Amino acid sequence: MHNTVHFILQGKGGIGKTLVSTILAQWLAGKDAQRLRCYDTDQENATFSRYKAMDVKHVPVMTDARTIDPKRFDALMIDILEEEGNCVIDNGANTFSPLMGYLLENDCFDLLQESGRKVYIHCIVGGGDTLHDTAMGFVSTAKSTSVPLVLWENEHFGLLQSGTGKVFTESQTYADNAARVVGRVVLAQRNADTFGADIKKMNIARMTAAEVRESEKFNVMEKQRIKVVFRDLFEQLDKVQW
Repeated sequence: MHNTVHFILQGKGGIGKTLVSTILAQWLAGKDAQRLRCYDTDQENATFSRYKAMDVKHVPVMTDARTIDPKRFDALMIDILEEEGNCVIDNGANTFSPLMGYLLENDCFDLLQESGRKVYIHCIVGGGDTLHDTAMGFVSTAKSTSVPLVLWENEHFGLLQSGTGKVFTESQTYADNAARVVGRVVLAQRNADTFGADIKKMNIARMTAAEVRESEKFNVMEKQRIKVVFRDLFEQLDKVQW
């Protein structure tokens, strides 16, 4: 895995984009000798940039008038292109439309690929009440680009089933765009009182799985549950057709 660029794109806020970014970054960290570079374009909740172990660079694209200046994304693109290695770009709901518009208008996906980068878009579809909006976001992203997609199925909001009980990945909506999907990763719904509480504790502390293993703030069973979660996620990422 070398010279890959990963955009985490989904217009709906609070759906787990930063969680996906941190998981992906931790998996990528051991896949290349070159330094992994991480970026956070969220202007309101720059959570990804607070993970010190990942050395995430915040990309300031908001002006003093609190508007998004698309030209400030130039710095992000230049930074990506200046060095070799893998990159992860977390994107907030407030910059989804401006960033996507910038990437398409400036043919950035083609530019990255012409420079020898392999580009992937990671799109999150959530369950429960988030299913409709996030599914439409998946369709919109699939139709607007030709970039390979990695689908993250977030069950933390409920199972990805419609009111009729049809699973999202068995729906016509998914089937129409399935050829673009190179891999699927399920953020499985687990016991909220154990696994859920431990992952929440880890996220609040802005810690990586490796830091948790060495930390005295987590007991042996909390460490074990986090190990189980990350082992499952990393095994799923290993199966993606990169």
